[in-house]
Amino acid sequence: MALKTTPPALGSRALNRATLDRQLLLRPAPLGVEEAVGHLVGLQAQNTKPPYYALAARLDGFRPEDLSAVMESRRVARIVSLRSTVHTHTPRDAVGLRRLVQAGAIDRELKMFRKGLDGVDLDRLTALATAYVEEQPRTLKALREHLLQEWPDADPQSLGIAARCLLLMVQVTPRGLWRRSGQVALTTADVWFGEPEGDAADLDETMLRYLGAFGPASVKDMQTWCGLTRLRPAFERLRPGLLVFQDEHGTELFDLPDAPRPDEDTPAPPRFLPEFDNLLLSHADRTRVVPAEYRSRSWTGNQAHRVFLLDGFLAGLWHLDEGKDRTTLTIEPFARVPRAARAALASEAERTLRLMTPAGTPYDIVHADR
Repeated sequence: MALKTTPPALGSRALNRATLDRQLLLRPAPLGVEEAVGHLVGLQAQNTKPPYYALAARLDGFRPEDLSAVMESRRVARIVSLRSTVHTHTPRDAVGLRRLVQAGAIDRELKMFRKGLDGVDLDRLTALATAYVEEQPRTLKALREHLLQEWPDADPQSLGIAARCLLLMVQVTPRGLWRRSGQVALTTADVWFGEPEGDAADLDETMLRYLGAFGPASVKDMQTWCGLTRLRPAFERLRPGLLVFQDEHGTELFDLPDAPRPDEDTPAPPRFLPEFDNLLLSHADRTRVVPAEYRSRSWTGNQAHRVFLLDGFLAGLWHLDEGKDRTTLTIEPFARVPRAARAALASEAERTLRLMTPAGTPYDIVHADR
């Protein structure tokens, strides 16, 4: 009988460098916007600006107008998907991933609001809402009011949530465009992309894509990322074609055989990340990026803060004050920053400002020293 071997261990720094490499954060990547959004399996987009800053931190030569252009041409779009939150996706993922994860966090969110839908026929709600938003893009307020005509005793918020959960609705432009954003208006993916909605994404393929963008990772890591549960059987099915490691706590980690796993001492330049960046949200155990002592420092209540990385790990917050005549980026470290790291941090802050502020706008970089 063959002896069961212990998987090789990966420490937190090795996991950090592997994940940063997959996340295009070790060096600016020479990718176009669509290719990057596809590789990253979407960008968290609860607010309108984070996708722009997420790509600025990752892509070589990125300009905000690049993302706006592919949004206007409908080659990427904003839609509720992973974890029942808004993401920017390619059309393929906007439909396929949304259908795949429907049975997870999205259906759970609908269940939470079911009491406010007493007497509401969800099939009829789906039909009414579809016809209404396909006639022309509608705000959520207008959609709720339309549905209240059919069910005047229902809870308005619950009606809106039900429509959001049951329909594949895209946030149409100008919402999400750089410095031109408008209020949320919705239509179906069918109408926006100009083609019939496709099937759910293949689970096995999605698991492999997740490992390619966030691995090495555990079963619970992927479940945290997508909002689905009970994925162990799927990982077991794929096990023969994967490499298996373990972290410092003995948790089993899966990975693609040909995926990059740089040496743990590979340099990791400073990076300025937006609030809700998927790097910080896509693992059950976030210590590969977030030191234990800083676990609660990037959030206040339900609001995430903009953060920066030093040596690959969360090291502080940053704030942007876009005044009428001048922009100020304030760096707020959690601990004292050595002189060399401080200079590298200032250089990355300047690069970010050059990319993300209008040409000719004066800017300042302020260190909130400890």
